Amino acid sequence: MPSLTDLDISRNSLNGSIPLSMGNLTGFRSDLTNKDTDDYLYQGRLKVVAKGRVLEYNTILYLVNSVDLSDNNLSGEMPVGLTSLTRLGTLNLSMNHLIGNIPAKIGDLERIETLDLSSNKFSGPIPQSMVSLTFLNHLNLSYNNLSGKIPTSNQFETFDASIYEGNAGLCGHPLPNCQGGKETPEVPGGDDEDDDSKLDKLWLIFSIVIGFCFGFWGVCGTLVIKKSWRYAYFNFADKVYAYVLAILKKRS
Repeated sequence: MPSLTDLDISRNSLNGSIPLSMGNLTGFRSDLTNKDTDDYLYQGRLKVVAKGRVLEYNTILYLVNSVDLSDNNLSGEMPVGLTSLTRLGTLNLSMNHLIGNIPAKIGDLERIETLDLSSNKFSGPIPQSMVSLTFLNHLNLSYNNLSGKIPTSNQFETFDASIYEGNAGLCGHPLPNCQGGKETPEVPGGDDEDDDSKLDKLWLIFSIVIGFCFGFWGVCGTLVIKKSWRYAYFNFADKVYAYVLAILKKRS
């Protein structure tokens, strides 16, 4: 099918893996000559699910370049050959059972505008090569098993957190910062506040110890030094003891 520029077999019951031969669909490749493009000038109407909504085209159909395999029972890994379809504007593989890593060469889809890989079982990190997809304005990676730090720079600075929902292992802007990474922000003055808190606790402990020592030796030291006070203290203690003992005997 060398002239195919739009493939929509979504919402079926297709199962099995995505054919490796899909990478040979020359209508989606950018190595076409001007003579080749004449074969794709045809009339008609076309509805495409892209950018999260249904778009209808009735002119320049040869520029649509869309592959929609969503809402099937496809399994296995995403074929690396799909990344050679460099004329692709829309790729929708959502709502299947695809596994494995997102191919690192996905950055070769230089004209991709809409990429939907949501509701699958993709794992591993988001490829850093995706920051080179400068035409990409609609991305959905939600409800997979992706992990690691979200790439930064270019269009990734503008994407909403909702496109990463359901991936507990992802971190970094616009999600919470990665633990133990360079991206973890330092709270201004945080170290100084900790030091001040530790110093306050140290002074409190020191004050309690000093107060106890002065109180203890203030009483005991006086009894040791002044014999008359020592006799008076022990005499008073004996009287109190005798008084308490007499009361206990009466009650018994």
